[in-house]
Amino acid sequence: MTSLIESSSPLIEVRSPADGRLVGSVTNHGRAEVRAAAAELRSAQPAWEDLGPNGRRAVLLRWADWILDNDRRLGELAQAESGKAWGDAAFESTAVVEIVNYYAKNAAEFLSPRRVKPSGPAGATKRLAVRFRPLPLVGVITPWNSPLGNPVLDAIGALMAGAAVLCKPSEVTPMSWTEAVRGFRQDVGGPPILASITGDGATGEAVVDEVDMVMFTGSTRTGRKIAARCGERLIPCSLELGGKDAMIVLSDADIDRAVAGATWGAMMNSGQACVSVERAYVEAPVYDEFLEKVTVAVSNLRMGTDAPGDFSCEVGAMATLEQVNIVERHVKDAVGRGARVLTGGQRGQSGSYFEPTVLADVDHSMACMHEETFGPTLPVMKVRDEEEAVRLANDSTYGLSASVWSRDPDRADRVSRRLEVGAVNINNVMVNLFQFGLPQGGWKDSGVGARFGGPNGVLKFCRHQACVSERINLGSEPYWFPYSARKGRLLARGARLLGANDWRRRLGLRPR
Repeated sequence: MTSLIESSSPLIEVRSPADGRLVGSVTNHGRAEVRAAAAELRSAQPAWEDLGPNGRRAVLLRWADWILDNDRRLGELAQAESGKAWGDAAFESTAVVEIVNYYAKNAAEFLSPRRVKPSGPAGATKRLAVRFRPLPLVGVITPWNSPLGNPVLDAIGALMAGAAVLCKPSEVTPMSWTEAVRGFRQDVGGPPILASITGDGATGEAVVDEVDMVMFTGSTRTGRKIAARCGERLIPCSLELGGKDAMIVLSDADIDRAVAGATWGAMMNSGQACVSVERAYVEAPVYDEFLEKVTVAVSNLRMGTDAPGDFSCEVGAMATLEQVNIVERHVKDAVGRGARVLTGGQRGQSGSYFEPTVLADVDHSMACMHEETFGPTLPVMKVRDEEEAVRLANDSTYGLSASVWSRDPDRADRVSRRLEVGAVNINNVMVNLFQFGLPQGGWKDSGVGARFGGPNGVLKFCRHQACVSERINLGSEPYWFPYSARKGRLLARGARLLGANDWRRRLGLRPR
C-alpha cells in the first residue's frame, strides 16, 4: 500500500513461478488497515472530483508518461512475479498507456450532462438533464494473469469519473501494480486518491465492505460471493468472470489465418486470459488441414521465461502450481476418454510450466470442453456443419467471447449473431478486448455488467442524477393545491386531447 499506514501483519512472499526464486514480499493487510486506507482515500476524493475532467486528465497523462519512462522496470517486475514470456510482459505497459490516453482524452465529453427531451406535455416548460457524479470510493479487485493490465482496465475509468480507487491485486502477483501506484503517488505527485492494498482473500473481503462499488475480475465462484455481499450492502458491482471461448472454423475459412489466430489466441500468456481460445469447432471438410497445420504451429512455439528484452520464448510459466494441476487434469481426462495428444501434453520438468498442447478427437464429455482450463491447451473438435458448431459453442455455462472464421461475410455474420456471448470476433481473436469503444462483458456465468463501452467505461462508476429546471417560472403549477372540480375537468380534458390516439377519443366521443 502506498500510504504511510503502519502494519504488523504477516508478510506474503512473492516467488517466481519460473524458478521459485524470491521476487519480494508484501504486507498481508488486515481489516483495520483496509479501513484506514479507505478513510484516507475518501478524505482526498472531493478535491479530486473538484478538479474536473480536464484537471484529472492532466494528472493521469503525467502518469502515462511515467509508465512509458519506466516500462522496462515495470515489465521486469511483471515477468518476475508471473513467469511470463518477455513478449507478454512487455505488452502490458503498452496496453496500460493506451487505456490511460483513451479515457483521459475522452472523459470530459463522456461526463457532460445529457439533455433529455420532455416525455409529454407536462414537461413542455421544463429543462431536463442527467448529470453524473462519481461513486466516492471504488474497489478494484483483480487476478494474477495480468498484473499491470488488469487493474488499469477499470481504475482509469473510475479515476476519470472523479472517484477514488482502492485496488487489491492478487497476492500471487502484487509487485508490479503496487510499484505503478507508488510511482503515481510519489514520483508523479498524484493526490492520495489511488492505493494498492495487498493481502489474501480476507483482505479482498474487507475491501468489499469498505467501498461504494466493486469491480471484480476473477473466478465465477468468487464473483458470486462478491455479488451476494454487494447485494447485502446495496452497492453496485460489476463482474468479469470465467470464460470458455469457442472458435468456429467454417469450411470456407482462410485456414492459414485461422491457424495463426488459434495458436496465438490459445497460447498467448500461456492461455491465461479470460478471452483465450479454449475450444475449437472445425467443419469436417477442413478439419484435417486445420489440425495438421495448427499442430505444426503449436509444436514450434518456444516454452520458457526468457530474459527481459530477449523475445526468445512465446509460452512462459503459469502463475501457480494449482493452475498447472488443472491443466494436467483436463489433459489426462481427455486422453482417458479417447482424445489424442498431437503435441505437448506434459508438465515442464521444473517450474510452473505446461507444454503447449493440441488435443484431437475431443467431445463434450471431457472436462476440457466445459470447464475453464485457463492454460496452454487447444482442444479441436470436428463438426458436421455450422448448425452443430453453433449448438456446441452455446452448450456452455460461460458466455464471454467467441470467434467465427469464414471468407463469406454474410455467413460469418449469420453465425456470429447466434452465439450466446458478450463479444464476437470475425476472422480474429481477442481483438475486441482492445477496442475501448466496445463493451467488454460476459453473458451467463461469465459476469454481470461490462467494462469499457466508450462512455460506459466512465459512467459505470457514477451515480446518475436527474435534474429538472423551469424554462418559465409560473406562479403555480396546474396540478398543485388547491384541488377543485373545475381544475380536475380541465386537466382531464387536456390529458384526453393530447394523449388519445384518435379524434373521437380526443373529443370525448365513444369509440365506434
